[in-house]
Amino acid sequence: MKTAPLTPRRGRGLLTGYFLGLGVVMAVWGARMPAVQQAAHLSTAHLALVLLAAALGMVAGLQIAGRLTRPARLPALLTSGGASLAVCLAFLGLCDSLPLLLTAALAFGIAHGVLDVAANSAAVRCQNASGRPIMSSLHAAYSIGALAGAALAAVTAHTAHSTLFLATGLVLTGAALAAATATRSLTGTDQPPAAGPGQDKTRPALSSGQLWLLGALAASSLLGEGAAADWAAIHLHGLGASTAVSAAAFALYSAAMAIGRLTGDRLTAAFGAPSVVRAGAILAAAGLTIGVVTASTPLALAGWAVFGLGLSITVPCLISAAGVGGPRAVATVAVTGYLGLLAGPALIGALATVTTLSTALLLPALLAAAVAALAHRALEKPTP
Repeated sequence: MKTAPLTPRRGRGLLTGYFLGLGVVMAVWGARMPAVQQAAHLSTAHLALVLLAAALGMVAGLQIAGRLTRPARLPALLTSGGASLAVCLAFLGLCDSLPLLLTAALAFGIAHGVLDVAANSAAVRCQNASGRPIMSSLHAAYSIGALAGAALAAVTAHTAHSTLFLATGLVLTGAALAAATATRSLTGTDQPPAAGPGQDKTRPALSSGQLWLLGALAASSLLGEGAAADWAAIHLHGLGASTAVSAAAFALYSAAMAIGRLTGDRLTAAFGAPSVVRAGAILAAAGLTIGVVTASTPLALAGWAVFGLGLSITVPCLISAAGVGGPRAVATVAVTGYLGLLAGPALIGALATVTTLSTALLLPALLAAAVAALAHRALEKPTP
């Protein structure tokens, strides 16, 4: 039995739920990382291997979803990706050894990659159908979900992480399956509105150099997001903060990012994407640098919050800029950006083993400074 296509408005609401759920899962996993490390008796190097397994899994997931992504297949990819990611989170909580964690992290990464590609592909098509920008608000939903997940992890800091992972996994698996019928109707939002009289149907072209620059800046920004998700709690824990305070680091980062993304469209309209991205990247670089060079827990917490606020609008603006080159350009920038998200946490872990974690965390600050320096060159063409 065929279902009636969702309107763009209802499709946006459904996608908001997927972005929220993804944010919750990633925050719960990242915020309780110290407990995972302790339960499995992992060294910093072993934890970096677990993160690398998740990264390799996500590479595989991105490739799988990239080959399978078609309008008719998006609903199935969304449902299967969402349910699988939640199930993998529950299984991660049961792992008490490095081999089990590596296996579960690999599966977790595959599910993450599939869901991420499916959700962003559906978001681009829904944005086309809506006729107005919605990407920033959907990314804000991810940040709000991450805030909720981090807050949940902080509130349940004295509860076993396995219990939290299992409960979260079961709830979100049920939500993904319950939304399956509505998700199957999402295909109706895939068609962009027809151009009206007098509207230009052509897209301004992007040079290959600018396209790859957009991708490089996306990778630099997402490396920072990965660092916050996987290392913020461990950074605070290393300063002597309690488990609850350590988990609050990513909560503050996520709250600041959500606020920035909720206001991002208005700021971009008022000042232009190049100026907003440059100012935000400068703020991010300064905030994280202060946060990681200090031994003060309050300053470290503030540094992560400022870092999140500064990075909040960068990726939505970069994806919008790529949009003038069509879906293929959007995909190129997104996949290149994911490389930073995937490689960043493991790279920081590797640097931390030969220096210190605080020194390694200066890498995303330096990359944020590079984004600030190159923002105008990358975003010089107007976005649609």
